[in-house]
Amino acid sequence: MSKNLSAIKKHKVSLRNAHINKVYKSVIKTRIKKYLLHIQKKDSNSIESLTLLSEVYQIIDKSVKKGVLHKNKAARKKSSLYKKIQVT
Repeated sequence: MSKNLSAIKKHKVSLRNAHINKVYKSVIKTRIKKYLLHIQKKDSNSIESLTLLSEVYQIIDKSVKKGVLHKNKAARKKSSLYKKIQVT
């Protein structure tokens, strides 16, 4: 480990940001799984599905705003989720 103060601070900041990014990505994965399980149900309501999809979109958009996800990756995720609701 470097004794340079700026290097020490940079390391602390990178660890903090990595933790925050991990939390955001975990929340996104959890919400996507919840949404996918809901649309696989036979008695799933389209209004409820759209509500869950909206929640996932909000979280994805916030993660792009915070710099956790790249905007193109977020667009791909949103597009694939919407396609899944069209198929079912």
